[in-house]
Amino acid sequence: MKILNYENFRLWRPEGMPEQVMESVRRIVSDVKSRGDAALLEYTERFDGVKLSAQEIMVDPKDLKEAYDSAPEGVKKALSNSAERIRIFQERQLPEPFILETSPGVLVGVRFRPIRSTGAYIPGGRAAYFSTVLMTLLPAKAAGVSECVVSTPPKEGGRVPNIILAATHMAGADRIYRVGGPQAIAAMAYGTESVRKVEKIVGPGNIYVTAAKMLVSWDVAVDMPAGPSELVIYTDSDDPRICEWLAADLLAQAEHDPKAKVILITSRGEVAARIEELVEKGSGEFGKEEILKESLSNACIVLVKNEQEAIKLINEIAPEHLELVCEDPEIMLNEIENAGAIFVGEYSPVAIGDYTAGTNHVLPTMGWAKRASPLSVRDFLKASEVVRCTKEGLLSVGADGKMLAESEGMSYHAKSIVLRMGEK
Repeated sequence: MKILNYENFRLWRPEGMPEQVMESVRRIVSDVKSRGDAALLEYTERFDGVKLSAQEIMVDPKDLKEAYDSAPEGVKKALSNSAERIRIFQERQLPEPFILETSPGVLVGVRFRPIRSTGAYIPGGRAAYFSTVLMTLLPAKAAGVSECVVSTPPKEGGRVPNIILAATHMAGADRIYRVGGPQAIAAMAYGTESVRKVEKIVGPGNIYVTAAKMLVSWDVAVDMPAGPSELVIYTDSDDPRICEWLAADLLAQAEHDPKAKVILITSRGEVAARIEELVEKGSGEFGKEEILKESLSNACIVLVKNEQEAIKLINEIAPEHLELVCEDPEIMLNEIENAGAIFVGEYSPVAIGDYTAGTNHVLPTMGWAKRASPLSVRDFLKASEVVRCTKEGLLSVGADGKMLAESEGMSYHAKSIVLRMGEK
């Protein structure tokens, strides 16, 4: 990890989507849109090395229950406990409808209804991200979405890992498809003979999946750029035990992907040196040297003068994950404006949010925390505003409406009001 002064740190951001990526994905999306299953099968064989028939695109529903029934009891219990915490947290975020009177006889309000269907993309590269099944489907279920499907790349022989099937069963998915990459996004956006079109696509993915979501967003709703993983830690603690924990947290996010971005911010040079040494020492512990070598080449430690400088830097980075491990994290917390998820105190590692706290791990990356929120039940709801006027109510606001309409040159707008007011 590089150690930099605040003045020498340059914010890392990809400079837009590479045109060669967009062009490649554009061809795939267009091909799936026009040729359906035939294109899906070709790309699955080309990119995943798996030859499927059209009948094998969708996993047999009975395989989901069998996978769940055969899963180790400890895993099922942990999945169930985590799912319950996610449900509780999501249901608490459901917005309340309301009606209010803005003028005598003028009632306005808002109501919420779920979207009809959603498709969750579950990455399948270096690991089986079964936890993402819960994170993407349970908020949709809490919102009342009636049709929830999953798409994930197949492994060798067309296999979908049993743990993903088990989690899909637990989350109540209606279907799961053996399709990954941009072709999966296109299939869920436009539909094929085997894959039904959905109203919204959510879930993390690599740069090609993100590009596909961008392209189809004209025709179907999508969530946000979610990946590769990012972590910023701020600490002023020189406790050797805490330094070891924070080094582990940095390695935990760095192991996600060679493109992962991890940053430590501190005002203490001795803390920077200690954690740098611990990260280097720990990077060979679990046989992930290849991934970590690349991701840690982009990692850095930034030395700041004080907490205010750290806060300024954090808000500019707008990280996906932020850990605050310092003397009084609550003070800093109140000044943090941009972060996807914030973990407060030394006993709150990001990993607990990834799995079992109940919060979501599908979070905005690439600076999107400045303008986007974690995936939640709100992403699967749409609002309708309601207006109900009595005659007296219309009379109380109609003159203002007539004046504004005429001032904009909207004569028929004004007439539609005037006729009801009984004027000529």
